Amino acid sequence: MSQLKYCQGPKCHTYDTKDRKKGPKDNKRNETRRRSSFYYLDGNCCSMQCMYDWFNIYGQRALQHFGYLTQPRVLSADNAWTTRRNWSHNENQSDTFYAYNHLTEERRPITEQQYDNDNTITEDGRLAI
Repeated sequence: MSQLKYCQGPKCHTYDTKDRKKGPKDNKRNETRRRSSFYYLDGNCCSMQCMYDWFNIYGQRALQHFGYLTQPRVLSADNAWTTRRNWSHNENQSDTFYAYNHLTEERRPITEQQYDNDNTITEDGRLAI
């Protein structure tokens, strides 16, 4: 069974919805939502409103902590690679895997193991094979 977790939205408990109401009939109160999974803020917030509340409070601190961009990022032929898969719908054929360059439209065949490997394409978009 999956672990329950709380929404990280700092104002989640202030939104008046039926599922946030807890307690006996004469003493109702709102509580932060608790679920096994969420869809927003990489699975940490229950709604877009809670995600935006979190970002409005903590986003500036996150940028200061991790650092601002000081130079523009440039997409070039060297760092425009992604891995792709052509799914085969025929039982006699297998899927094909390839590295694809978005700028040059070049394709390079790769193995399924290379496709599954997160290090085939580096974090900055370069082909590592």
